[in-house]
Amino acid sequence: MNAPMTYEVRKPTNIDPNKEYPALFLLHGIGSNERDMLSLADDLENHFFIFSIRGHLSQQPGYAFFTIQGYGKPHREVFDQGINQVNNFIDYAVEQYQVDSNFLYLLGFSQGAIVSMATGLTLGNRIKGIVALSGYIPAFVKEEYAIQPVDRVSLFISHGEFDNILPYEWGIESYKYYSGLGSQVTFKAYQEGHLVSPVNKQDFTKWLLDDLNKN
Repeated sequence: MNAPMTYEVRKPTNIDPNKEYPALFLLHGIGSNERDMLSLADDLENHFFIFSIRGHLSQQPGYAFFTIQGYGKPHREVFDQGINQVNNFIDYAVEQYQVDSNFLYLLGFSQGAIVSMATGLTLGNRIKGIVALSGYIPAFVKEEYAIQPVDRVSLFISHGEFDNILPYEWGIESYKYYSGLGSQVTFKAYQEGHLVSPVNKQDFTKWLLDDLNKN
């Protein structure tokens, strides 16, 4: 089976052929690529199969998962296609690798955070946890998508208070939206702009490992 998207994979060391492992799917920001995200997960490689996915659209100097028609407004058809592509890739990874389908996590920054939160709403409780760094949920996703139950999904949502690309308030809106659907949400604010600080990385890494060890 051919992969539906280009990706890089990092496997745990000393894999037990009789065991399945949690999976972490990394989704990059606009104009970036799959390699840029791997440094955010370098402390997690012994705990997960890590799949860093490349957006399927060319967007200089890298790639994107969707295009935008205005501030906070993705092109709907392109966005829908991107979400479907990511959903298909998750199915591919579960089928082709020693992945435990009960422990699927998404980690995205900026556009990747937007895709992660929208994907979580379409797959619902199939997803175990989401790390959404500096993103938002498009209005049409909330209003028109077939939202699945997410009461067993845990989230770590963070946003920079001085973000001049995607407003800080949008991060709070995402926190409130998922909380209102019954998800367990941790929200963290940082005195930063549109970036992932070392403290932010440290916090979400601890959160991921703690969430994984709850079970």
